Amino acid sequence: MLLDVDRNARRMVGIDPGEVLRGKTPRLIDEWQTEPDIWNHVRRAVDDRGAPGQFILTGSAVPADDITRHTGAGRLTRLRMRPFSLLETRHSSGEISLRRLLDGAPQRSGPSELAASELAELLCRGGWPAHLGYPLARALRMNRDYLNEIRRVDISRVSGKQRNPVKVGRLLRSLARNVATPASLSTLITDVRGGGPIMKWETASEYLEALKQLMIVEDLPAWAPHLRSRTTLRATPVRHLADPSLAVAALRATPRQLLDDLEYFGFLFESMVIRDLRVYAQANEADVFHYREKGGLEVDAIVETDDGRWAAFEVKLGARWVEDGATSLRRLARRMKHGGRGEPSALAVVLPNGYGYVGSGEVGTIPIGAMGP
Repeated sequence: MLLDVDRNARRMVGIDPGEVLRGKTPRLIDEWQTEPDIWNHVRRAVDDRGAPGQFILTGSAVPADDITRHTGAGRLTRLRMRPFSLLETRHSSGEISLRRLLDGAPQRSGPSELAASELAELLCRGGWPAHLGYPLARALRMNRDYLNEIRRVDISRVSGKQRNPVKVGRLLRSLARNVATPASLSTLITDVRGGGPIMKWETASEYLEALKQLMIVEDLPAWAPHLRSRTTLRATPVRHLADPSLAVAALRATPRQLLDDLEYFGFLFESMVIRDLRVYAQANEADVFHYREKGGLEVDAIVETDDGRWAAFEVKLGARWVEDGATSLRRLARRMKHGGRGEPSALAVVLPNGYGYVGSGEVGTIPIGAMGP
């Protein structure tokens, strides 16, 4: 049932919600947040039926907290849907499994030959299922059109108040320019200003929260390893969009322009790795974080499971920077050992291509074209 286009079904929610819930199961109710009252009726139906797998509620925006304040614990499980990983677009062999890395198992992969030009196209196209098989020019146009709809219509709808499309566009471009960096809200506000009056802190926060509700922005939180040392950690999140292609679209960039700006290319590649790690981590009941110390130690990604196992990853655009990444990972491992956090399950530098090898107690290398769940 498609509540965003089925007007009669939306009306029926207010008249007889039980009618909307009748039918073969599992029953899919898409864009359910347009009629949020359905949440409580689903909860009640689940209780009455006493059977699992009755309903699937899907939506393109996260509903406000007050909609789901009546807990669905024990009845509903939340699952965040993300763009396709490279494994799902068939650009990764999946030979090196995150699950096995978290188990501490040594792994190898054959050579992954992902040319820089091909990687640039993948960054621009994105992991959107609907774009598979489309010419690149059409995929680029669709990504830009999507962001235009976000700034013109969707952000005001999800906010419940009118938003300035120009300022939303500037905020998206600022997020794109600062992708994979811990840019502060003050930095974003300065970008949005653009020579005009400064945006209030509260207003900027509301804009950013609306983009998170629309699942356009997904910042990477800081890892809190509960160290016993006096190390001061940075808690600022690292900025990421749901897919690096959105950053490309916000800046109206092309693969050629990415290849002409390798520093920015590297930030986008890091964002792609984070996207894929999030997909694979979710399949393993794990979460992804970043690690930053005020003393200078930084690690791009920490994957931690619910039972406390962890693995750390640095992302580099080429083999010449592998040792830099390995040095940071070794420092982190020593810091955690001395702080009582325990040994990592795996340490690895993620690269665009090459051979993959991760061994017990060593810093390995993993081509993104060999990563999998």
